[in-house]
Amino acid sequence: MDFKNRLKKYQDLVNNELERYFLEGNVPEKVLNESMRYSLLAGGKRLRPILMIATYKLFDDNYMKCMPYAIALEMVHNFSLIHDDLPGIDNDDFRHGKQTNHKKYNEATAILAGDGLLNNAYLIISNDLKEEKNKDLLDLKLNIFGEFANAISRMIIGEYIDTELEGKQIDDFLLEYIHTNKTGALLKYPVRVGAILGGANEGELDSLTKYASNIGIAFQIKDDILNEEGDEKIVGKPVGNDREMQKCTYVSKYGIEGAKEKLYETIKDAKMCLKYFGERAEFLVEMADYIENRNK
Repeated sequence: MDFKNRLKKYQDLVNNELERYFLEGNVPEKVLNESMRYSLLAGGKRLRPILMIATYKLFDDNYMKCMPYAIALEMVHNFSLIHDDLPGIDNDDFRHGKQTNHKKYNEATAILAGDGLLNNAYLIISNDLKEEKNKDLLDLKLNIFGEFANAISRMIIGEYIDTELEGKQIDDFLLEYIHTNKTGALLKYPVRVGAILGGANEGELDSLTKYASNIGIAFQIKDDILNEEGDEKIVGKPVGNDREMQKCTYVSKYGIEGAKEKLYETIKDAKMCLKYFGERAEFLVEMADYIENRNK
């Protein structure tokens, strides 16, 4: 199966799992539930849960063992998108070609929908922990839970610094610090979880962590490039607003050609980290290429 079909297969798998967590009902909080569902199922590439599943499959085919953590992570990602789009942060009107949550509903509902998705993520993981009977595996999962909380914390820190430094000149360290946290933390986490739950040894985990760190930065560089020269109809959200808001991006720091060169080098470094795994890591290698060449 080629990469495009494998990616679609994984996306369908994740979407089907996400559907299971939202049962419609005529309850007083019905609109809140609709708001959460609206953003979670509005589209998206599902890269984070797919990275977790694909990494797990390097070691074990029974990927359903990591599914609760993959679904929880996608909920956190969508929580962050809802809040990013709010007037107080990016003030965006469209996401995935549809109205942002606060435009579809209202600002208060959007804030609470994001909060709800974040809390649901913790509930999913806590339920998995309660059901785990193997003591050694429970200890492993508790460590993963700690990494989960830390990744969310790093993402929030990166978002805060990004908003605080709008319109200011920053050095290379701060630019990297912002995006290693804001974007990179939630892309590194799924690869590490897939490896840890799959039984990776220390060397394998180290190689995969370095791969994930590189694609996390590469993803942000590509986002910055698309914001500058992407097709708004394809990207599904406004382009050019990073420049208007004077955000600290790889394009504002290095220029469009400099950012493209840095993207190329970062992707090359990511793929080098997978050499040890040979053909087994073909999908992850192609995922790096996909991140470099995507148009949305």
